[in-house]
This record gives sequence, structure tokens and C-alpha cells, in this order.
Amino acid sequence: MSAVVRQVAARCLGYPDEEFHAALPLLRRALPGGHALHGFLDHAARTDPAALAAHYVEVFDFKARRCLYLTWWTDGDTRRRGMAMVRFKETYRAYGMDLTDEELPDFLPAVLEFTAATGDDGLLRAHRPAVELLRLSLAEHGTPYATVLTAVCATLPGPSPKDRAAALALARSGPPREDVGLEPYGQLPYGLLPLVDAPGGRS
Repeated sequence: MSAVVRQVAARCLGYPDEEFHAALPLLRRALPGGHALHGFLDHAARTDPAALAAHYVEVFDFKARRCLYLTWWTDGDTRRRGMAMVRFKETYRAYGMDLTDEELPDFLPAVLEFTAATGDDGLLRAHRPAVELLRLSLAEHGTPYATVLTAVCATLPGPSPKDRAAALALARSGPPREDVGLEPYGQLPYGLLPLVDAPGGRS
């Protein structure tokens, strides 16, 4: 069930385009009745698509503290972030997957999709503090997207005190900042999102 929740959450955290709205009935059927993610899917179904898209941009694109890129929370705009990106790419490639040039490899929907496809939740667990920080930030903002992050966190062990302490410490101090240029990190299409490309997948 964790794989299903992560795949649905991945789609919910992507940009709510026409394909997302067309997939809502499928996403509902994939989840067991009464699952918390049904609340977000119901919200998406009753919200005007243009309004939902505008809300998504307002929530995720204009505020760094609601960033969907996991390494930003731990490394900010520093050189260390480049090495962290390499580790994401190496993990994908260990499963014969690569990246499209649409997103960086630490984009949370891509990580969730990868985890759902492979069962390897190492990247997600390693970046648990970032996921918790994002959850806390979304809850504080009062957006329905907080429900999605809560569902993602529920698929992980804990929350352990260590994870929460790390999340709260990062929330207080914020990530380090160093303005350096980062080259695009390559290329991650699988399942419902055009992000993860498995062997034999679509090009």
C-alpha cells in the first residue's frame, strides 16, 4: 500500500495539468476507501482547474520554504548540493533508470515515483528531515497540499525524535546559502509522471 500512496502522492504534487484532472478517477480507485489522500483528490475535483494551478504555483514556486527540491533543505544553493544531486542520479541508474531534462533528480514527485516503482525508499528516508520540514511549512500555510505530505510521511518509519529534531532545527536556521551556478543534472517517464524512465520505457 505504501507504493500506491507514494505513486498517488507523486501525481498530486506534480503540476495540476489536464492529464492530472483526467487521472483523478484512476487515482481515487487506486486508494483504499477512507484514505486521507481522498480528501485532497476531492478538493482537486471540485476546484476550478485554473484556480488549482494558480494555487500550486503560489504554494510551490514563489516561496523557497515550500520547495519541492529535497536537497535545497539540506544544502541550499551551495556546492554540496551538486554532489547530492549526483547521489540521486547514481541511485536511479543503479536500477537502470535515468532522468528526463524536465526536472532535477531531487524533485519530490520524481523521488516518490522512483520509490513506488522500485520499493527502494532509501532516498526518501535519507531526506526525511526535508520532507518533514516541507510538511510543516505547508501545514503552516494552510494549503490542502499539506494533506499529501502528511500521507507521504505516514509511509515512513516514525516519525522518530531524531527526524523531527532535525526537521525543527532546519526550520529554525534555514538552509545555508551560497550563490553558485548549478548545471542541469541530466535527464529522469514512468507510470503517471513524465519523470522516471525505466528500461524499455517510453522515450
